[in-house]
Amino acid sequence: MAQHEVVSSVTGVVFEVAVEEAAAVAAGDTLVVVESMKMEIPIAAPRAGRIARVLVATGDSVDEGQPVAIIEG
Repeated sequence: MAQHEVVSSVTGVVFEVAVEEAAAVAAGDTLVVVESMKMEIPIAAPRAGRIARVLVATGDSVDEGQPVAIIEG
């Protein structure tokens, strides 16, 4: 099954992880919320599938382009 990395669009701190591993997601579902410059930026699933791995936790620092989750499907 094909896997797709979902990356952060901004540098910031993980405010919320909205999914768990093995959860089914639809395209556009929020996976992670990153706080950057006092704004909350949702990182959405680019396609439907199942969460294979969540690579970050609440409070983690992330860089722009850093993978935050892997979707199978």
